[in-house]
Parts: sequence; C-alpha cells; structure tokens
Amino acid sequence: MQTLNTTTVDSAASQTDAPFLELKDVSKVYPTPTGSYTVLEQVELSVKKGEFICLIGHSGCGKSTLLNMISGFTEPTTGIVNLESNPIVEPGPDRMVVFQNYALLPWKSAYDNVFLAVETVFPDLSVAEQKAVTDEHIEMVGLTEAADKRPNELSGGMKQRVSIARALAIRPKVLILDEPFGALDPSTREELQDELLEIWRDHNITILMITHDIDEALYLADRVVMMTNGPAATIGEIVDVGFARPRDRARMMENPRYYELRNGALDFLYRRHAHEE
Repeated sequence: MQTLNTTTVDSAASQTDAPFLELKDVSKVYPTPTGSYTVLEQVELSVKKGEFICLIGHSGCGKSTLLNMISGFTEPTTGIVNLESNPIVEPGPDRMVVFQNYALLPWKSAYDNVFLAVETVFPDLSVAEQKAVTDEHIEMVGLTEAADKRPNELSGGMKQRVSIARALAIRPKVLILDEPFGALDPSTREELQDELLEIWRDHNITILMITHDIDEALYLADRVVMMTNGPAATIGEIVDVGFARPRDRARMMENPRYYELRNGALDFLYRRHAHEE
C-alpha cells in the first residue's frame, strides 16, 4: 500500500506553491462536566487547489468536526485553518456544504431552493441573471423537468442533486460533502458519483468529502485521508490513489493495485485502528 505521512505531503506541497487550503497544528477541545474532551489533536493537512480529498474513519473520529472548522461553523481550539493563506473564522459562500439529509426547504420547489441561494449570495445581479444562474445549475444536475417539484415529491437521488446544484450555484471555492450518498441505493449512488466527478472536472473545484465507503473513496479521490480513532483523533495515513483520470470503475477494480490500496485501507481501519468494544 502506498501511503504518505502528513509531513511528507505538506513538504511536497510547500515546495511547489502555497497550499490552497491548510490546517496547521489544529486541535479541537470541548469542555464537559467531567473535564476537557479532545476531539482532534495536532491535525496537519495541506490541500492543493482542485484536489479531490476523501476523509475516512470510524464514527467519533472527528471527521465532521474537521469539516465544520473548514466550513467556519466552529473554530479550532488551537492551530489555524487557512484558505488561500487567510484564516477561516466564520462561514462564507466560498465554502459550501452538502449534507446527507439534503437540508432543503420543504415548502419550496427544487428551483426555488437553488434560486434562494443565488439571490442571497448575489443580490447585485438582476433577477434575470439570478434566474439564468439557477437554470444553468438545475440543468447541470439533470433536474429541469422536475424543477417545480417540492422535496417531498423527489427521490433521494433527486434531492441530493438539488443540494449539489444549490451549493455549486453560488460558485464556491471549496465544496464540502458530508456523506452525501450514504442514504442512497447502490445504483443511484454510483450514478451520482459519476455526475459529481463530471462537475468537479468541469468546474475545477476543490472537494473535501466524508465517506465510510472505501470503494467510493478510492474511485473519487486524488488522496484518501484516514483518521485514527477518537478521542484525540488525528490523521493516521494519507493514501495517494494515483489512478489516471477519467476513471473507469470496472477497469480500476480489475487492477491489482486497486486491491492493494483497498486492503491497506481495510487493514488500517479494522486491524490497526479497529474500534474497541
């Protein structure tokens, strides 16, 4: 299994150019009635512009906390999170999150869920321009025919397409995905994985995605960041996937190196960092 420790990755990135997104010595500690509880400890990670990063680890290892700090929903207790060398201290439209539960407004149509985001972030655009941006992104995710439907009239896959369209419509620099396909059936999941890769290629966007699915991570990511168990979780290993793009799912799974990477990730998660019962 080919792995890179965080020191090696950070050093290589700094030799070429400044990291697009960087976490420096990041820890997150919460006070509790019985004392301090350390969720994350001394996390170091550098991400290049346009990279697709997947985070994997057991429940409770701080993956969502890590992405919440990048999103600006919470601040690190120690350390710094930088985007383009500027500290992240609050949420902003340059970082958009797509959740597993879609987070759509149930009383608004698919179209209006996207339009509301565009209208809020780009108030200086004319209504016609706002509608054009909305139309573009509804079409991008293949929902033109379902644009007038409300969330309760949409399948899980269609709801997630609306969430992705809404996030992309405000032109973020970083797209943050928190297990976006976890609730979908396998065929819909694979279809949306391919659509996400197409959008990522077309828009040259930086993506950070949480998943519990090793196969999904290896298919999508440039690098897979594997977290140790909490409390005081940190980055254990970073896997450089290395398969050429665009990727063919069937051909990848015929490649012996795919199983080398997969078995190495399984060994990390279920032997070296298995959950203690």
